[in-house]
Amino acid sequence: MSLRSLVAAFLVPMALLTACGGGATGQSFDDDALVVYSGRNQNLVGPLLEKLKTATGLDVQVRYGDSAELAAQIMEEGDRTRADLFFSQDAGALGALSKHGMLRPLPQDLLGKVDARFRAADGTWVGVSGRSRVIVYDPRTVSAPPKSVFELTDPKWKGKIGWAPTNASFQAFVTAMRLLDGEDKARRWLEAMKANGTQSYPNNVEILNAVDAGTLRLGLINHYYWYEKVAERGQNGVPSRLAYLPGGDPGALVNVAGVGVLKKAQHADAALKAATYLLGTDAQQYFATTTKEYPLIAGVAPERGLPKLDTLNGPKIDLGRLDSLEQTLKLLQDVGLV
Repeated sequence: MSLRSLVAAFLVPMALLTACGGGATGQSFDDDALVVYSGRNQNLVGPLLEKLKTATGLDVQVRYGDSAELAAQIMEEGDRTRADLFFSQDAGALGALSKHGMLRPLPQDLLGKVDARFRAADGTWVGVSGRSRVIVYDPRTVSAPPKSVFELTDPKWKGKIGWAPTNASFQAFVTAMRLLDGEDKARRWLEAMKANGTQSYPNNVEILNAVDAGTLRLGLINHYYWYEKVAERGQNGVPSRLAYLPGGDPGALVNVAGVGVLKKAQHADAALKAATYLLGTDAQQYFATTTKEYPLIAGVAPERGLPKLDTLNGPKIDLGRLDSLEQTLKLLQDVGLV
């Protein structure tokens, strides 16, 4: 089953997938505008895309949505798409578009700004910010957090762990586990976690809040939610702490948000200009200081307190292979989690 068909079945109303241009949502775009399909939340990156308008002088118009849904829509729209630039929350959706021949190669001077781990092997997309999967834990009740996600099935954690099976970042992590450890081991882990009473939440924020409230002892989240909360409340106002997993554990996956220029973009030069801006110092500092993610270019440091990106022990995996979301969603459905 293709990404498009599975997303259609599980995530996207058929009206969205059969639309072209802006018709499905009532959103239309000016002919001379650079159109960005953004799988990143408007509250998170809206101010940055406004900065992009000012810095580049471009008329930028944005459609926001889930990354997988937007990738599916672009595939459905095909040559008719109005998307010039796809700004994805994760590498998997970019990999899916690349596999379907929807993205054009980016110039080497742009690709060269980012470590090879965080860009497509064929040069069709490039990461612009990074995030690490972590275990958030309550030090008031947990003196030694687990050192692997595979330890979370221990009965001592029964009913005390939170996860978000419908969240895109969690699904990317499960995809990585499938690729690294095999389908059978990933299935057994999911089934064991479910049998161990793991609590489902809609998103990372609610998991973090539950750990801080003492409702949970452990949770599976992305690192930056904790740092954002600390920035708002101070470290004394956030009881939880983070555990970065060692040894290439799938629970230490370092994923990226990234961009690709559509092969059929009406304004390809403008889209490339926008991609270049997102890998410039101004945008990279925005990711570091505002969203608390990892900047990916040399010379821009992450937020104070974050481990350096090159010290993280994430698994060695081609992020483009995270495009096999359809198998992950089928697995999660079979286990009864979505």
